[in-house]
Amino acid sequence: MKIVHTIKDLQAGLSVLKAQGKKVGLVPTMGALHAGHASLVKRCVAENGVTVVSVFVNPTQFNDKSDLEKYPRTPEADCRLLEACGATFVFVPSVAEMYPEPDMRQFSYAPLDTVMEGAFRPGHFNGVCQIVSKLFDAVTPDRAYFGEKDFQQLAIIREMVRRMNYPLEIVGCPIVREKDGLALSSRNARLSAAERKNALKISQTLFESRTFAASHTVAETQQFVEDAIAAAPGLRLEYFELVDGNTLQKIASWEDTAYAVGCITVFCGEVRLIDNIKYKE
Repeated sequence: MKIVHTIKDLQAGLSVLKAQGKKVGLVPTMGALHAGHASLVKRCVAENGVTVVSVFVNPTQFNDKSDLEKYPRTPEADCRLLEACGATFVFVPSVAEMYPEPDMRQFSYAPLDTVMEGAFRPGHFNGVCQIVSKLFDAVTPDRAYFGEKDFQQLAIIREMVRRMNYPLEIVGCPIVREKDGLALSSRNARLSAAERKNALKISQTLFESRTFAASHTVAETQQFVEDAIAAAPGLRLEYFELVDGNTLQKIASWEDTAYAVGCITVFCGEVRLIDNIKYKE
């Protein structure tokens, strides 16, 4: 495994391997890696001759400066995990390397990016598209791997690839959970022991709601989740929306779509956690 810090060095290393006909897979990350990231990297390694993992906390996708400052950073542990997973290159650029000048590009993929996270974190998805497009341009991968925990992000990146005609495949990978059901997240590292216990109610509620939904309406299922989170200690619901998994638009009836997904964001103390569950697919 080779650690590189500049696009020039990364491209020099890749060019040799691409000349040998090897397929390149990319796993973009912000570091603080866990078993969820490892699952993406292992799949990438299995499906490609070369695996590039980027580790970069991207400032342009944070609309809250304190959130950017508090985002966990564990570079040494990250590299140990990535070497164990079989990564070929770890790309660890500086902010100056990725943004030698301000990126003034505006990405607009309404209505995908105007709902849910787009409504509560203005500018977030524009920053995501800025950095992901920069990584695509730097690496020119054949495939790129993203987790389904960031369900809305995955839909927007697929749309960006379609609109910008990037010649690559976007591979969505299932949510990885702890044994007790909590969705793995780098932000979990910021939870106290008590908050970690409280956070478990998020996934428990989603799983219970899937059973509840089998015999209740969309509106009743919405209320079920809202009431359960409101009654849980230490949790504050930002939103829960039942949407079409392709358009991300709210559904009024289960008959509205063949692909129904519930997307949730909850504050556990000061830590903002997201999760989702599929009701129909």
